[in-house]
Amino acid sequence: MKSFLRIIGLILGGLVTVIILTVGGVFATARLHDGPFEGDLAIVAGGAFKTGELQTGDKEPNWDFLKEYPTVEFQLLNPNRSRTTFVMEVEGRIFIPSGYMNTTVGKIWKHWPMEAEKDGRAILRVDNKLYERDLVRIKEGEIVEAVLAELSRKYAGGFSISLDEVNSENLWLFELQPRNN
Repeated sequence: MKSFLRIIGLILGGLVTVIILTVGGVFATARLHDGPFEGDLAIVAGGAFKTGELQTGDKEPNWDFLKEYPTVEFQLLNPNRSRTTFVMEVEGRIFIPSGYMNTTVGKIWKHWPMEAEKDGRAILRVDNKLYERDLVRIKEGEIVEAVLAELSRKYAGGFSISLDEVNSENLWLFELQPRNN
């Protein structure tokens, strides 16, 4: 009986080791990847952008084309990691949300919003074009309700998203402003 339990213990230990090595391998590979993974692995932060054409000039792009884009990619410069996220265009300005910030999963999984508050320098990648941006957290003002309405329309099937989500800090909103350098 002892040898049977020992064999079961070795098998379980081996399975746990394989799982840990596999998950660790996915995260390590992601950091070397050109931007975040797509599909089911999109929740894993990716590496720095290696491709894309940097857009320059003083004129701000017309962001209307993002109205129906489901997601975009952005990369923080510090730390140098990228993600896929929702995007809302409101009044010619663009915003990204980070929800579930007060949940256990949000507190464990979501580090980028706190990193963006410390150093908001970022690069937005859309259609292989790169835009230098500053992520600026917004908590108040008339624009917040308009952004929540767009978030509701685009991602929540019209279900109203309360201002209380922002006030309770469960939902963080960032505007992607032109980089100040």
